Amino acid sequence: MYLVKSPWLLKKLYPALIWDVKPAKPCIYLTFDDGPIPIVTPFVLNILQQYHAKATFFCIGDNVSKHPEIFDHVKSAGHVIGNHTFNHLKGWKTPDDIYLENTLKADELLHTDLFRPPYGRIKRSQIKLLKSVKPEIKIVMWDVLSGDFDINLSPEKCLHNILKHTESGSIVVFHDSLKAFDRLEYVLPRAMEVWKRNGYEFGVLY
Repeated sequence: MYLVKSPWLLKKLYPALIWDVKPAKPCIYLTFDDGPIPIVTPFVLNILQQYHAKATFFCIGDNVSKHPEIFDHVKSAGHVIGNHTFNHLKGWKTPDDIYLENTLKADELLHTDLFRPPYGRIKRSQIKLLKSVKPEIKIVMWDVLSGDFDINLSPEKCLHNILKHTESGSIVVFHDSLKAFDRLEYVLPRAMEVWKRNGYEFGVLY
């Protein structure tokens, strides 16, 4: 069970986390979690290039160590890098010290102040610990969750959900993962075509 649109109450309960952006002009903030990997990440980079768009990639440290050439391609294309832990840990089920250690291990490869908790699940104690060790860290959530990881969701329904809920300032989550690829391959170019036609620009997070 997941919500496509993050409810205002959740944003209110965790005001220290970044849920959306208030841009000066119509702008959408595309983010991609779980890469880099072969096939999928290069596909994403190609689509973004076609639309002259930049995005923020929340990378898994282990995938970066396995596919450094793809990671270098993401960076050289001018996209922004975020931390998604080294082993895609679920915060609710991970002791705080291990969660911190795993996040810092990923940061040795990523060198970024942006962090997104895998599954969006992080304990208040983990937020506090991360901020105490790295005060400049920015913990980024999302306004719209594409659901591209949901193997029971049709590509057409996935596209409908995204277009229905995304607005200016939305941080939108996609996944450059094999599990998501059936939906991502269909949705990403079509969504970008609609957004571009409607006058949106594509921003990155800092």
